[in-house]
Amino acid sequence: MKHKIVTIIFLCTFVVTNAQVKSVQEQAKIVNDILSYRINNLLPELMTKHNIDCWVMITREYNEDPIVKTFLPAEWLSARRRTVLVFYNNPSTGQLEKYAIARYSIGKDIKAAWDVEKTPNQWEALSNLIRKLNPKQIALNTSSDYGHADGLDYTEFTEFKDALVGADKQKIISSQPLAVAWLETRTEEEMKNYPTLLSITHAIIKEGFSNKVIQVDKTTTSDLEWWFRQKLSDMGLGTWFHPSVEIQRRDSTNKDEVIHRGDFLHCDFGISYLRLNSDVQEQAYVLRPSEQTVPSDLQAAFSKTNQLQDILTSSFALGKSGNEILENALSTAKTQGIKASIYTHPIGFHGHAAGPTIGMWDMQNGVPGSGDYKMNANTCYSIELNAMHNLKGWDQPVRVALEQNGVFNGTTFKYIDGRQTKIIPIKL
Repeated sequence: MKHKIVTIIFLCTFVVTNAQVKSVQEQAKIVNDILSYRINNLLPELMTKHNIDCWVMITREYNEDPIVKTFLPAEWLSARRRTVLVFYNNPSTGQLEKYAIARYSIGKDIKAAWDVEKTPNQWEALSNLIRKLNPKQIALNTSSDYGHADGLDYTEFTEFKDALVGADKQKIISSQPLAVAWLETRTEEEMKNYPTLLSITHAIIKEGFSNKVIQVDKTTTSDLEWWFRQKLSDMGLGTWFHPSVEIQRRDSTNKDEVIHRGDFLHCDFGISYLRLNSDVQEQAYVLRPSEQTVPSDLQAAFSKTNQLQDILTSSFALGKSGNEILENALSTAKTQGIKASIYTHPIGFHGHAAGPTIGMWDMQNGVPGSGDYKMNANTCYSIELNAMHNLKGWDQPVRVALEQNGVFNGTTFKYIDGRQTKIIPIKL
């Protein structure tokens, strides 16, 4: 019977958001144009800022470095054999030199620079190029704080270091500051696409939280989770995590996963599109027969959690660490009577992206390493948090958990496609 319910749900839901998704070919052009701009304009700026003149990335097919993947053109779905990238910010010419010590050029900007006939050994070819460039340092993707920036595996590191000659072995440093900056910084062109990504996300949630999809006393939380997944597949979109749907009830002893009237619903849902990601949590309430609107005390609790969002984002400032922002926001929330938990993170190329971590659900006193990273301009954040509220008629505190995506431009924070301020009412 459960499978029949899901089938009915899938057949009755198709909305115009499909028209917002560009063809694969159109998406590829956008991705490649943005990548070209990032390589030729953003990258030299970041290398100068972090005083790194040579960045070497080494990866192998099926074991891709997370950062190398952000340098691959849309036509490449993975690295090929061993792929080696070398970026040299030449201080004499002021030009960024781009090399691929590989059998293939990588897109239009990174040309193959390995003469296999002349130098059959790839490591020797790479070592020869390093000697020719004679950089001050050789930055490699190793990091104790960020998995995204720790993509160089032990085998590749060992073989690369063994191939280096003389003083070049002592030039190796971690690329972490540059790598994180590359991952967290959003360009103007990327930000033109982010509103579409978020509007699609919000539209799908709104459709999922409706009587077009939910059948009272029949649809389960699992049904709805798989509806979200199927919806993305039907639209030609992907996601970076499986959606979740949860229920809170006045009687918390009722653990039934079937959705009933009076249920307070929560979803965690995100999509991947044009190499960017969304991560959104919204809440809905299933109206009881006697109700025409969401109960006022529940909506008031929701608005109080909106207040917590404001407390957090008003703490954003250039040069502040994630841990400083967390401490300030939690302290302010406490003075305003909000029982808060904050676990906000950057978002962009990855869902849980590189940049300042502002708390984790199990680390409300600060996050060593990534929490010490300082805030920069042009980073997107997933404002993820919750507040607990005691409401009459509910046998345990009600948890209002919200998550919306926005951008900090160095001065102000702005939600990319707005945020939820009213609980979604579902009349069944």
